[in-house]
Amino acid sequence: MNYIKHLTGFFEKVSADYDLNPTHISLYMAIFQLWNQNRFQNPISISRDELMRISKIASTATYHKCMKDLTEKEYVIYKPSFNPFKGSILEVCKLDFYTKPVPKKELKKHATKSKNDQVIEQVDEQVSKQALNKHQTSSKHVPYINNINNTNIINLAKQEISKNEKKSIFTNSIFDEVQESDLKIEKEKEKKLREKKKMKDEKNSAVISSEVEKPISKQSKPTLEEAQIYFLEKNFTEIEAQRFFNYFESNGWLVGGRTKMKDWKAAARNWMLNARKFENKTNASVQTEPKTINLNPKHLHVTNQKNYGEAL
Repeated sequence: MNYIKHLTGFFEKVSADYDLNPTHISLYMAIFQLWNQNRFQNPISISRDELMRISKIASTATYHKCMKDLTEKEYVIYKPSFNPFKGSILEVCKLDFYTKPVPKKELKKHATKSKNDQVIEQVDEQVSKQALNKHQTSSKHVPYINNINNTNIINLAKQEISKNEKKSIFTNSIFDEVQESDLKIEKEKEKKLREKKKMKDEKNSAVISSEVEKPISKQSKPTLEEAQIYFLEKNFTEIEAQRFFNYFESNGWLVGGRTKMKDWKAAARNWMLNARKFENKTNASVQTEPKTINLNPKHLHVTNQKNYGEAL
C-alpha cells in the first residue's frame, strides 16, 4: 500500500467533487489516521467518539451526514454496528488510479453531472450517431443487429440507473437507523436528567417547609410585658426586665452585635446569670475592708549592713 499515491488520488478526486466541504475532508483524514495505525488493513474497526474527537466534529448529525456522503461518493464502505460494546466496520476504498492529472474542462463537466446523467448522455449520443448514419446511408440496407444493440444499450443504462437508486436507498436506510438509535439514547439521557432535577426540587421544598414549620415565637422578639412576666417568673425585678429589653431593643436584637437572636428566653436566662454574678462581686467588695500595707523596710528580717563579699 503506497499511502502517498493514495492521498494524492484522494485530493485529486476531492478537487473534482464540489459536493464535499472541509468537514468531509477532516473526517476522511481522521479515518486515514486510524487506517494508518492499523497498518492499512481492510476492513478496520472504528469508534465514532474517536473519529469525532480527531476530526473536531461536535455534532453526531454532522458526523453521520459526512459519513453518508463519503459512502455514496465511494470513498469508504461503512457498515455500522448497533451494539454499543462493538465498534462499526469500515473499509477504505483504493484511490490510486486518481493520481493522473485531469484537465480543468473535464473536471467542471464531472462536477456538474452525476453518474446517471453521464450514462443517459452516452446512450443518447450513441443513438443520435446511429440515427445520423441511418439518414446518411438511407439508400443502403442497414443490418437488423444495430436495432438489437440499441435496445441492449438502453436496457443496460436502465439497469445501472436502478442499481444506483437501490444503493442510495440502502445507504439512506442504514444512516436513518443509526440516527434513530442516537436519538433514543439522547432522549433517555434527558429523561434521567429531568428525574434527578425533580428529586432535587422535592428535597429543597421539603427542607423549606420544615424550616417554615418551626415555631415562630422563638425567632420573634418579645414585648416589654412578656419580658417582665418572664423575669418575674424567674424571681427577678421588672427593672431588670426593662434593662434587658432596652439593651437588645437598642442594638436590633443582635447577639454580640452581629448575629440575629434566635431564642430571647435563652438570652434572658444568660442576662439573669450575669446579673447575679455582678451582684455577688459588688457585695464582696463592700463587705471586705482594705488591708494595711506595712512600709517598714525591716519586716523582711534582713540586716541593713550586708557584706556582699560573702557567699550566699
